[in-house]
Amino acid sequence: MKSILKKWTESSLILKIVAGLVIGAILGLLFPKASFFGIPGTLFIGALKAIAPILVFLLVSSAIAQAVNGIGSRFRTVIILYLFSTFLAAICAVAVSRLFPVKIILSNIEAYGETPAPSGLKEIFEALLGNMVQNPIKAIAEGNYLGILFWAIVLGVALKAINVPDTVKNISNLSDAVSRIVSWVIQFAPFGVMGIMYTNISTNGLEIFVNYGQLILMLVGTMAFVALVINPAVVWFLLKKNPYPLIFRCLKESGVSAFFTRSSAANIPVNMKLCEELGLDKDFYSVSIPLGSTINMEGAAVTITVMSLAAANTLGLNIPLPLAIILSIVSTLGAAGTSGVAGGSLLLIPMACSLMGIGNDIAMEVVAVGFIIGVIQDSVETALNSSSDAVFTAAAEFYAKEKAEKKHRAS
Repeated sequence: MKSILKKWTESSLILKIVAGLVIGAILGLLFPKASFFGIPGTLFIGALKAIAPILVFLLVSSAIAQAVNGIGSRFRTVIILYLFSTFLAAICAVAVSRLFPVKIILSNIEAYGETPAPSGLKEIFEALLGNMVQNPIKAIAEGNYLGILFWAIVLGVALKAINVPDTVKNISNLSDAVSRIVSWVIQFAPFGVMGIMYTNISTNGLEIFVNYGQLILMLVGTMAFVALVINPAVVWFLLKKNPYPLIFRCLKESGVSAFFTRSSAANIPVNMKLCEELGLDKDFYSVSIPLGSTINMEGAAVTITVMSLAAANTLGLNIPLPLAIILSIVSTLGAAGTSGVAGGSLLLIPMACSLMGIGNDIAMEVVAVGFIIGVIQDSVETALNSSSDAVFTAAAEFYAKEKAEKKHRAS
């Protein structure tokens, strides 16, 4: 049994998910009335729904508690670049979703009801603040991700203030343990995807592939725009030089590797080697690259924003511009706390959905759809995330060197 489990965990998750997709589709076409084939999908969604609130709470509080103090100007620059570019990616995703609205085929729309999303600024902020200060235990139990995010930040700041290393380490260990549980759940994704695909095919037929294709096209297109337009614009604004040689080199040497590993953390050695070849300061990039693999999540911000707005479009919700901007901010913050496991950004979708009044049941169906298209989506997302770690690390150091040279010439 142990050898079977070892072979299962060591084999390619992508290939297993593809196999689950194919088997689920075939079963849906051949046995549309055998509803028990859909049970693994229900169990998979249920497991994600149970563990996601705890994961978000521990990831965010642990990240804040362990934040580095006394960072120099280069670190300030790279952190600003990380967060600003992630916010721009979310804004870009909002714009694309408004220009080309996409819907998702969901099974529980009838149970959702006719509750509209908040429309005015007063209503938006009242709902936002009310959800934020909900009892933290209740917030975790009910999947209120705004409350979870708020109390996780408060706990992280408090842990940092009392400065008790053992306590911070324990929180970090808990975060790692829950991330490990998530990785175990993800190992069952092929069975879950098979069940989800069976249910969708047996209910909606082959037309569902057209819907998924549109969603994949929007996600990949938006991420490509961020990589080839937004990131170069940010680098040019900082350095006032042609950014594309750096952009293309990072995409080639870091992005391609990250596409296949589907893990920013696993791609850290590749980025370290790239930074060394670029002649960067090891003391800087040895911190900046691991930090970027945690908080620089442009692709995750795109995924969270596009998927949650697709859910809103499916439910016929009219999302006003102020709420869309707040959604971009929430997506930026949520993306910075994304789990390092494959498909980790999908677990943050319910947090964004809750901002628009979308229930947790519907949100978890959207997460399940994300796992179905994740073979492509997660690979492209990781390639964008990891390659931009190297891009902005290099840009921050080049900028610091230019400032130092100007100061030297002026003196």
